[in-house]
Amino acid sequence: MVSSSVQVVKSLTLLTVKIPSSIWTLLIGIVLTLVSLWYGQNHGLLPTQASDEAVLVDGLFNAMMTVSTGIFLIVEGVLIYSAFKYRRRAGDDADGQPVHGNVPLEILWTAIPAIIVIGISVYSFDVYNEMGGFDPHAIHDAPRTPQAMKMPGAAIAATLTDTPPSDQPNLNQQKSDEAMQDPATAAVRNADQIPQKQDAPGVGSVAPTIGASRENQGTPPELVINVTGLQYAFIFTYPDTGITSGELHVPIGREVKLNMSANDVIHAFWVPEFRLKQDVIPGRQTEVRFTPKTEGTYAVVCAELCGPYHGAMRTQVVVEKPEAFEKWVQEQQVASAETLNQAVAVNPAELSPAQYLAPYTQEMGIQPEMLHQLHK
Repeated sequence: MVSSSVQVVKSLTLLTVKIPSSIWTLLIGIVLTLVSLWYGQNHGLLPTQASDEAVLVDGLFNAMMTVSTGIFLIVEGVLIYSAFKYRRRAGDDADGQPVHGNVPLEILWTAIPAIIVIGISVYSFDVYNEMGGFDPHAIHDAPRTPQAMKMPGAAIAATLTDTPPSDQPNLNQQKSDEAMQDPATAAVRNADQIPQKQDAPGVGSVAPTIGASRENQGTPPELVINVTGLQYAFIFTYPDTGITSGELHVPIGREVKLNMSANDVIHAFWVPEFRLKQDVIPGRQTEVRFTPKTEGTYAVVCAELCGPYHGAMRTQVVVEKPEAFEKWVQEQQVASAETLNQAVAVNPAELSPAQYLAPYTQEMGIQPEMLHQLHK
């Protein structure tokens, strides 16, 4: 019995030794691939997907995580294997064998990363285009000045600095004028104090824009909201409703367009659960379009250093069912009307408008420093 067991062990040992290295490489490659694919889809590093655009971004992130996991396991596995197999044995004081390089191997490990980078770049551009980040129609509508044709990189610089005078229409000014048609927006923005800079030339972007997704191109958004950034808050106004709010409410399944501008310095509107971030620039009209998909309350963060209290510039976006959103709109309209009537009817003469309306602005999520900035 003992002798037969010994024979079995010897047979298994010989079988293991005789397995070709190519088979071992294939088996290890299969295991690494399966582990990388599993972890790339189950890493749990991202927050809730709260918009349709988040699905696209997460697909790209998961692909990069899969590739990164595979590369990490291969590199670290080879290092650990080499450190163990080729370690110096006791009593071995001889020099190592001279190695003069391996040209095919160097070509291989240069070509593989190049192919990976190109593949990720193509995939990234496709996701960006799918989300509406690249608007091909803007190229034909953009001003074609001689200065713009000479400066291919001017489109980026022009988002922050003014461009040379042009006889082309100022689309930033047109968008600002359109937003100011809403009385609630006009009461919040100081557009008359910040001139709208000329449109960015070059690639044809009017200003930093994330437009309609591929399936919504050519169709108007279902809901338009004007966003004003100031130190240190976001103020949301809903055109044609008279609603001004310190927090953003949007309905599930309806495409939303945010028209954004700043009253003072550069801010950035960021909702991690939407996977979207857009600059809010004084003198520029920026926009972002998205479709909420998951009910909940999520943080809105300013992602651009905008002053000493930048860290406190936070609010929330409430994604709710369409019927709940309509109810909120009606409640806000009724509350605004009642507040105005009370202010007109019973406001004591000794109280200033800011003092009298302070309790109501707190209910809306608007802080005193926000009103102070608007007054300035």
